[in-house]
Amino acid sequence: MASASCLSLLVVLVALASAASAQLSSTFYDSSCPRALATIKSAITSAVNNEPRMGASLLRLHFHDCFGCDASVLLNDTATFTGEQGAIPNRNSLRGFTVIDNIKAQVEAVCNQTVSCADILAVAARDSVVALGGPSWTVLLGRRDSTTASKANAESDLPAPSFDLANLTQAFANKGLNVTDMVALSGGHTIGQAQCRFFRDHIYNDTNINSTLASSLQANCPRASGSGDATLAPLDATSPTAFDNAYFSNLVSQRGLLHSDQELFNGGGTDGTVRSFASSSSAFSSAFAAAMVKMGNISPKTGSQGQIRGTCSKVNGS
Repeated sequence: MASASCLSLLVVLVALASAASAQLSSTFYDSSCPRALATIKSAITSAVNNEPRMGASLLRLHFHDCFGCDASVLLNDTATFTGEQGAIPNRNSLRGFTVIDNIKAQVEAVCNQTVSCADILAVAARDSVVALGGPSWTVLLGRRDSTTASKANAESDLPAPSFDLANLTQAFANKGLNVTDMVALSGGHTIGQAQCRFFRDHIYNDTNINSTLASSLQANCPRASGSGDATLAPLDATSPTAFDNAYFSNLVSQRGLLHSDQELFNGGGTDGTVRSFASSSSAFSSAFAAAMVKMGNISPKTGSQGQIRGTCSKVNGS
């Protein structure tokens, strides 16, 4: 019995040590690549100054990766569309791959095969938000890159623009994110644009939308599916390139662009949180930063898992 107890204790201690070694750390590259974060920030500042919308695109790219956080979304599958880029929420709508590839090349020139694409994407999202006037947060590092990508997982895990509040809440809860996290992360829609195909149903079929806004959007987004699908509209028409809390004020005024946006303020349990964020930019900023840290810690590959890709769009050796 004694030896069995010792063995059990040893197993527990090994498991705890393994878990501890797998934790992400803000200082992960301090010794191995001290210039990594500065290199990423410089490239992001340049990219966002050149095209403010790119900041939103990189934040979205990180979000769509981070229901996994392993750079699987960066694997190029445009020939077959069998990976994450071919998933319904991603196909022909994700942007920023070239920017990430360029940053990866710059980081590789500083520290070869050291910094993962997953970490670059996480830092790029933070630096993009900061470049557009939003809050900063400490990005935990040490992720490794996936060698596979799953279209099925992306389609089952990512919340759809057609989701109601219950489905949104469940999708985020499935990833360990609570309702406050969900509302705060949705506030990322204070920047960027969406395609007509993602908001068509809302502007033609929903009643909880400002009628003037609906009419103006209908002018460039025809009712018929397949017509004008890629036409863009700002997610936050008030200040589309400024990371602020105007998104929430828009929701209170029934000016959410997506059905899923307006569901956050539609007589349900998140109305109070939306009002809170609409009235206090600091409350939103604080909640958003905290939620981004939590999201960035969803199922990362660490230790000996995965690999450090030399090129973000392909697995090493392919």
